[in-house]
Parts: sequence; C-alpha cells; structure tokens
Amino acid sequence: MPKNLLFLIFLLAATNTFAQDTLKFEQALTVASGSRYGREAVYTDLLAWQMANGKLQRPTENGAFSAGKDGQKVLWKAIKADANGRFSAFSRRSFQTTNNPFLNPGSIDRGSDYIYITYTSPKEQTAILNVIGGNSLFFNGTPHMGDPYASAYMNIPVQLKKGVNELFVRGASILPMIIINAKKLLIHTDDVTLPNIVINRANGVLKGALTVSNSSLKDVNGLHIKTVLNGKQQEVAISRIAKLSMRKVIFELDASTITTPGNYNLEIQLLQNKTNVEQKTIVIEALANSSSYKQTFISKIDGSLQYFAVTPQLNGWKPNSALFLSVHGAGVEAIGQAKAYKSKDWGTVVAATNRRPRGFNWEDWGRQDALEALALAKDQFKPNDKQIYLTGHSMGGHGTWFLGATYPDKWAAIAPAAGYASLKDYGSADGKIPDSSKNMVERMLLRAGNQSDVPKLVTNYTPLGVYVLHGDADRVVPVSYARQMKKLLAGFHADFSYYEYPGGEHWFGDQSVDWPPIFSFFKWHTIAADSAVNRIDFTTSSPGISSTYRWATIYQQTQPLQYSRIILTRDRKLSTIVGKTENVALLKLALTDFAVKTPIKITLDSLTVINYTTQSVNDTLFLEKNNDAWQIITKIDKRDKNPLRYGTFKEAFNHKMVFVVGTNGSAEVNLANLNKAKYDAESWYYRGNGAIDTIMDKEFSASKYQGRNIILYGNSENNTAWNKLLKDCPIQVSNSQITTKQHVLKGDDLAAYYIWPQHDNKLLIGVVASTGVKGMKAAYANQYFAGGSGFPDFMIFSSELPKEGSKGIKLAGFYNNKWQFDEKNTATP
Repeated sequence: MPKNLLFLIFLLAATNTFAQDTLKFEQALTVASGSRYGREAVYTDLLAWQMANGKLQRPTENGAFSAGKDGQKVLWKAIKADANGRFSAFSRRSFQTTNNPFLNPGSIDRGSDYIYITYTSPKEQTAILNVIGGNSLFFNGTPHMGDPYASAYMNIPVQLKKGVNELFVRGASILPMIIINAKKLLIHTDDVTLPNIVINRANGVLKGALTVSNSSLKDVNGLHIKTVLNGKQQEVAISRIAKLSMRKVIFELDASTITTPGNYNLEIQLLQNKTNVEQKTIVIEALANSSSYKQTFISKIDGSLQYFAVTPQLNGWKPNSALFLSVHGAGVEAIGQAKAYKSKDWGTVVAATNRRPRGFNWEDWGRQDALEALALAKDQFKPNDKQIYLTGHSMGGHGTWFLGATYPDKWAAIAPAAGYASLKDYGSADGKIPDSSKNMVERMLLRAGNQSDVPKLVTNYTPLGVYVLHGDADRVVPVSYARQMKKLLAGFHADFSYYEYPGGEHWFGDQSVDWPPIFSFFKWHTIAADSAVNRIDFTTSSPGISSTYRWATIYQQTQPLQYSRIILTRDRKLSTIVGKTENVALLKLALTDFAVKTPIKITLDSLTVINYTTQSVNDTLFLEKNNDAWQIITKIDKRDKNPLRYGTFKEAFNHKMVFVVGTNGSAEVNLANLNKAKYDAESWYYRGNGAIDTIMDKEFSASKYQGRNIILYGNSENNTAWNKLLKDCPIQVSNSQITTKQHVLKGDDLAAYYIWPQHDNKLLIGVVASTGVKGMKAAYANQYFAGGSGFPDFMIFSSELPKEGSKGIKLAGFYNNKWQFDEKNTATP
C-alpha cells in the first residue's frame, strides 16, 4: 500500500451536548469491477463474489483485481478527493455526467465501479459511518445499504477494529465520513417525517418520525421520546434499538395551542429509563388552512409513519367535490408536488409520497402507498365517487400510466405528463434483451416483473379518459415515449387527447403538471356505476396486484404471472353473460345487478354453457376451468392462492413484517444471518422510509407476532422458528442441502429466497435461507426492494451467482394455485 494512500483530516465539530470527530479522506483506490445490477433478480458482482469466497486480496495501487475479457489485468487505480472530500471514480474515464435532477442515476450503469478506502483506528471503538453516494458498501466485510441518491441520511453505526478497517463502496461518486462520537444514542434530524400544523383544524396530537441510532454494543430498551411544543408536552415509548443499528421511530406532539401561522421550535428529548440522554430541536411549520400542507399517517404496510400532501379546495372544502390524486417525479417531495398546483374550485389535490422522493417507481410498495393515500383522502374529503382523477409527472407520469392501467375502475380519467409507460423500456436494460437471448431462468425471473410492462395492459384504458402531455424538447424522458402510447391508443381508444408542448423541456414550470386543459378534460369525465357497465375488457399480470374490474375478478391464473385477460358482456334483459378468457383458472362473478331468482345463462370461451339461478341480492359465483370446461365451484379453499395472497417473494414484505434471525448455528453462521437481516432493514429504511422489527429466533412466538408476515433468516438447523412455520413447506434447507419434492441440491454454498403461506388466507412467510456462510453472503445483494424488480415465488442459487449470473441459479419458479411445487412453472439453467 502506498505510504500516503490515506490522509485523514480531523474536524472537530460541536453539536448540542457532545463532541465528535468527523474523519474525511483524501485518497482512495478504485476499480471498474464489471458488476451489473438491473431490475431482475440476477446480478453479477465479482468483488462481492471474491469476498464471499475468501478470494479478495487487499487492494494496492496498480495491483490486479481480475483478468479482463481481453486477457488484460483489471487494476486498482489511485484517485483523489475533490475540495469537498468527494471521490469520483468515473473522473478517470471519458464519459460525461449529468446533473439533471429528474434523471434517475440508476438508469446509467455506473454501479460497476468500486472505491476502496482504509482507516487505521488506534483502538477498538464504535462510530457512525456516513457515505453519501454509492449503491451499497462493505465495511470490514459487513454489507450495508448505500446512499445512491446522495440523500445524506444513512448514519450507520459500525464497530472499528484496532488497526486497519476496510471500506468498499460500489458506486462512481461518493463522499465518505466516519464520525467518532462520545454518545452512543443519537437523535438524527436529517430525515424527519413531519406533518404541518393547519390553523383552524382540530390539530391536537399529531405524529412525526425521525431516526435514532445506537452505536453501542448492547440492545437498548426502555426508550421514550418526549416532545415540547409551545409549552405542551407529549411522551411515547419507542421500539428497542438494537446494537449497532438505527431505526426510524414515531413520536407525538401536541399542537393544540398553536393558533397563528409561522415556524415553531419543537424540542425532542430521548429518554432512557426517564433520563434525558439526547436532545435536539427541529422546526415545525404552522400554515393557514388555504395552504398546501403535509398530513402524516401510520401505514398498514409496515406500521411506519408516512405522509401525503394536500392542496385544499379553493374557498374551503366541500363534500361531494372532485379528488385529484397526483404522483410525483423522481427526487420530488410530495409537498413540492402539491405546491405546484393552484387550488381548484371543484376539488382537492392529494399528492402521495411513493414512500420516498424516488421510492419504488410507483410500483410495488409505491403502488400500495398511492392506494393508501387515496383511501385516506376519500375517507377524509368525502368526494363524489364518480369524480376521482389521476395525474403525475416524469416518474409520476409512469405512475399514472401504471396505476391507470392496473386499476382502471378507480379513475374517471388519467393524465400522464412527461411519462414513460414501461420500466422495461426506461432505465433498465433487462427488458430490452430479446427473449430469444435469455435462458429459461432469466425469462422466468423477468416474468415476475410483467406488471411493469404497461403497454401489455393498454386495453385497460378503454373506459378511461386519457390526456397525454409531453414537451417535445424533453431530453430526460424523450417525447418518443408519449408518441409510443399515442400510437397504441389510436388503435382502439375513442376518448383520449394528446398535446406536445412546443419547445417544452422536461419541466417547463408548474404548468408541466398544473396544465389547465387537463383539468378541463377531467371535468367532463365521470366514473360510471357498476350497474351501468355491461362490457368488461380487463388484463392483469397478477391477481395479487390487480384482480378485479367491476363485477368480475380473475381469482387464479393457469400460468402464474403471465398475462390474463377477460372479455365479458352481460345482458340483463336476456339474463346472459357471454365472454372469453385467457390464462384464467378461477373466475369470480358478482351477480348483484341481477334480480333474485333470475335464471342466468353463462357462456365462456364458446366451450361451456352454465345455468345458474340467483339466490340473493349478494350472489357471487366462482367458475373453475378444468380440462377446457368451466364448472361452478361451491367451496373455495381460502388457503389456496388468492388475490389477498398470491405471491411473489416480494409480497412477503407486507403486513407489518418482522425479521426473525437464526442464532442456533456457529458464530460465523449466526453473524452472516444477522448481517443479511440488518442489511435488508437498512435497505427498507432507505428506500421505503420504514422501520422493521428484527428479533432473534429464540424471541419468536406465533401468538406474540400474530397477524404479521414473518421473514426468516437462516435454515432448519440454525433458526429455531423454522419448524414452527415451515414444517409443511416443499422447500427445505439444512446445513448441507436444499431439497424439494423433485430435487436434491447439495453443498454448503447454496441460498434461496422464497415464500410460504401461513395458516390463514392472507399472511405469508418470507425465507432468506442458506446452507452455509458462502451461500448467505451470495444472498447479501438486495434488489427485491428496487421498484419493479422481478422475483418469482422461489429462487435457489449458489455462491457462483455473483460471478456467473443466471448460470448460478439452480431453480426458479412459481407454485401452483394449491401452493404445490410445480415443474411446469419451474426453470433450471
């Protein structure tokens, strides 16, 4: 190692009550590692593979990292920090960068670089690691979430060894800092979720959230957050903060005495056994009731605190008015989105958050956040159910295309602005590779992300008004995306408008979203009542995402996660339903619009005529397709796959999930299990603004965690909760092998991601398993929290995955509708 590879600048900074040393770095090493991460479950990362398999040598300047494809060695190169302490690995190469705030950095493949830094600690001690930038990192071999969007709030507690400590960061531009602090419990105010106080509303007790870190070597219980606002105090208990971890916690504040708009100091105290151990002051804003404001709520997804923003109706709220749901672009806060709209005299604008300004591309948990905000807004503002509208810009334009196609019965009209329709076409190379170039495993994995391919759902727009707005000079989301959708709509749609703003770039002022013709278009569209809709044409890729349109539900598919379509026509005068289906195994029909004791004739796929007489005003009928014939099913097994619990693996991260970590193995195995769980918790916090309870297996009991999804880390031999939850699962993992009813895979370097149903009709168990330490380290890489990434019901792979990509996957696929292992929907290399 060069003598001056590392030069430390010690900056003494004082905060409220404690001193800290912030260590910045002047020199580092970097290498183009050739790693590749997309929106599918396959990834390659040679450095991660070397680390997992004990083959990574300590880097030196001009030292070899690997042999390139042309036989030449790939070398580590020295780089220097700029005046601000930032390292830019790509500065040594010729391609240009962009500072466009609307461009998702993930759309440019800069993740193939690693930057390497060391710090020699004079003693063993704990610290806070804050690396601004970088997709992920390893600190002394432990994986941690990075900060790819340079948000600066990843304050990760770490333990420093005496001597050399190593930091590997995957990413092209980073600002690394190590903060050695005297206090072990810290309040961080760089990522606060706060409501606004709205004057003349019943404010009372409101909820906020911020991050608390514990950089000690012991779990900390008995913590409370006490707030003081304008003389009013409020105190709540908060969850345990595990050793060397951070957690976003919910607090309460009493705003009942605030009667005047303005900024108010909110004092926040962290109490441990009634002793004040840390204190910070933040500012909360009180607004006039005509201003755009933030409103917090507790999410049903994970029990965390989220917010949506509101631009109130002009001249005050009126019931039975319109509701406009607006979804923001990448990097845009929901409150900023709401402020871009002038108040409307005929309705309220509500801006959902997507969990974070970048979040999940309005898919996955971003989709759920939009639906949560919509439901809360409908309950609060009591709009006319016929006047619900959807619009959004940039990533929110994609969100509008996606949510509009996925839930076409929720909107009277939609208006995507500067949007791209499909994630498979924008920002990811995964969907651009022809199917003929992919092996069976890759096709299976991409099938799990079919919901993102919005053009395949285009006929779902038929009942909606659609207004497309796009600047013709947009260089971030080129106008070709709008023209693509215009061409598709023109082939069948009778009610869409299209406008290209002359000379318009990606953002051409607030009218980029608050475009008057959009709201004029909205005004003459309403949602028809179910009783008035006698023709259905509906497509979905998964009943677990979207199953129902009006009076028909695609309850189960024949081929999981392939596109399913129903085209049905009902004639109430003739008492008939006639139609055709594609990839539908179980169909549910609501017959509520037929009178009691009406004989109904149902003809499906020109194969079967079913006669049924309604028995009540709430009749529903289940029809199952079997051997090319349809028949009535009178009893449904609620444990079967159903729209409430359909898969895929990502669906396990719902219903206030709890992480259960195996501790019954060797010290090395237990640490690998814990490291993976902590990495997932950090990733969920970063991407989803959430908090997850992480417990050890010996703490788990089914009764204590009833009603919650469970995520298990480990295997049947080292996680004592395993046999309580997975005894009847067809996939079993031990220290030496992974078995299914058809396969036996042996080795100590295997890993798996999969789901299994709990013994009810809604909840799931998610499994992150391995046969050994090398397998778990191969599972460290986490893309399942990336919006739109595709993971099937199960995926089994070896430690060769980070090196060989899809060749390292042994099995991947979907269970059938009985949750049985299904060879027809299983792929091998």
